[in-house]
Amino acid sequence: MTAPAVVIKNVTKLFGRQRALDDVSFEIPANQVFGLLGPNGAGKTTMFSIMANFLKPSSGSIEVLGVDVEHIGELQGRLTILPQDALFQGNVPVREQLEFFARLNGMTKEAATSEATRVLELVGLLEAQKKNARALSHGMTKRLGIAQAFMGKPEVIVLDEPTAGLDPVNAAAVRALIADIKRKAEATILISSHNLAEIQEMCTTVAILNNGKLVEYRSVKELTQATGVVRILFGRPLAELELAKLRGLPGVGGVQIDPQTHEYHITLAIPAGSTSDTVVSNLIAELAKGGVIPRSVKEGSSLEEKFLEATARPN
Repeated sequence: MTAPAVVIKNVTKLFGRQRALDDVSFEIPANQVFGLLGPNGAGKTTMFSIMANFLKPSSGSIEVLGVDVEHIGELQGRLTILPQDALFQGNVPVREQLEFFARLNGMTKEAATSEATRVLELVGLLEAQKKNARALSHGMTKRLGIAQAFMGKPEVIVLDEPTAGLDPVNAAAVRALIADIKRKAEATILISSHNLAEIQEMCTTVAILNNGKLVEYRSVKELTQATGVVRILFGRPLAELELAKLRGLPGVGGVQIDPQTHEYHITLAIPAGSTSDTVVSNLIAELAKGGVIPRSVKEGSSLEEKFLEATARPN
């Protein structure tokens, strides 16, 4: 069995009387994309800060690649972390900063130059390489941080809100980059994001924190798998009469609209002697008669629904 990339053991962090983290334990499998989720104030940033050895835990420990982060120097080049609001020197050209970071990781001058070119191309910033960081937009600065995080061949990459502030094109490019690393199993990537549809698409396993406690830890497939629930995305919002027709079709127990993804979440009330496949086929055929064609049909709950359920439970 492959050893986990990250092991979090009974981590508690106190700020005065406030428990930012409360006896949290879980493991992050190697060579997967892992999601760390939670509402604001749940403890995600504190966890990342301890993982980076910016903060010390009040008790417990974190091991990355078998190394206690108390000895973070042993992880040089193997662990990279992109904070949510990574800062760069405002008056230093982008390329110079990346080459400097590469030299800090032990690369030769020639290797640092080559690596800076590679990651700048990776995030679409090669044309901005001579610009000072202060001249970059928020989205470009975010991409610069991602470039830094992917320099060299890190084995564990921590990304805090990697697509926040990016336009749809650049956000899709970041997701594609992460998907490519996931497909090749080249590294373990830990992502925190409030975009739950994005997490559901990219991640294999998730942990959910709430009020400093671990309230859920499962594979995305296990968490979202649910019988009797179908999510349908149409090419356009349904008109009131079309929505009323959908709600009145045989086998439809209820309909809710996800405000983030605009999917229609349909709870099935399957009649005796029928199946979910039959019910779904019939409702799609009935809607198609009126020119309403689905773009996608997915079985199971959305991650957002399960996130709201998990964070609503009393700790």
